[in-house]
Amino acid sequence: MNSSKTILVTGGAGYIGSHTIIELIQTTSFNVVSIDNYSNSTNKTFDRIEQITGKRILNYQIDICNKSELEKVFEQYNNIVGIIHFAAFKSVGESVSDPQKYYYNNINSLLNILDCSEKYKIKNFIFSSSCSVYGNIEELPVKETSPIGKAESPYAFTKQVGEEIIKDYAKAYSHIQTIALRYFNPVGAHVSGLNGELPINKPNNLVPIITNTAIGKIAQMTVFGNDYPTRDGTCIRDYVHVTDIAIAHIKALDLLIENKNKLHFSILNLGSGNGVSVLEAISAFEKVSGLKLKFEIGKKREGDVGAIYSDNSFTEKILGWTPKYNLEDMMRSAWKWELEQQKDN
Repeated sequence: MNSSKTILVTGGAGYIGSHTIIELIQTTSFNVVSIDNYSNSTNKTFDRIEQITGKRILNYQIDICNKSELEKVFEQYNNIVGIIHFAAFKSVGESVSDPQKYYYNNINSLLNILDCSEKYKIKNFIFSSSCSVYGNIEELPVKETSPIGKAESPYAFTKQVGEEIIKDYAKAYSHIQTIALRYFNPVGAHVSGLNGELPINKPNNLVPIITNTAIGKIAQMTVFGNDYPTRDGTCIRDYVHVTDIAIAHIKALDLLIENKNKLHFSILNLGSGNGVSVLEAISAFEKVSGLKLKFEIGKKREGDVGAIYSDNSFTEKILGWTPKYNLEDMMRSAWKWELEQQKDN
């Protein structure tokens, strides 16, 4: 049985999970263990983590919805001091067309990991949530105290329900303390260009679509709608560099481990505090890459909200966290990562 202080990361081969593992290795003394069944990732992620950090991470290739398999992992470690739970399906569009997949996976996996937290007396729990919980909110910027609106997709609803489940667990089992981090839009790649977003399925997020178009994997990208009530008619989002998101997880974990959080359940926004439109994001990419992107204006997508960006002042106060990378940094690193992938082809 492993007795060194361990952080368990679910979804460790994923986009945000892998960048958080890199930060855990480089900035903490914890032993890091991953669980990921590669449903939207590959084991090559751990090769990339090793290339960046010099350390090989142990990953258990199991489905967290299988509770007996999950418990076998917990039984191998007697000093897990924290869990960071990323593992979930996250495509808004897919959740609309296949809600059963999202309800089954995202809710069951959370219940199982929380049950293990309670059974094995693991105190500190970080939940990967989303700004989608706010729905089509009218009052901007979004604060943690902003009202939770109607979920615009089954994916968003699983995050709303997930937060409620965690809140109830934290209330019922007083030894568990939790923080839900509501991400806005994580983008970019590790500054080395050696690790970034690499979904197995067709990319759904804007920045991978931009870089895929620039490299020629996509002939022409589609901007979904240009008649939103925004400054240029396209959707506005709050983009944050993935490494900034990863750093926020370390700070949140430290807060819990050092018993400095006053509540058993806290919610924090992870955003830059600025809204960027789709056309502005395209323009920023064109500036750093020197390329002109081919795009067309298409119909609005079901489930998309017009504009959402954060007020991150509360997170800055609680965690001492503010993003250090700007939009051009995000685009530059994403493009570096796209070019790096070409070396494998």
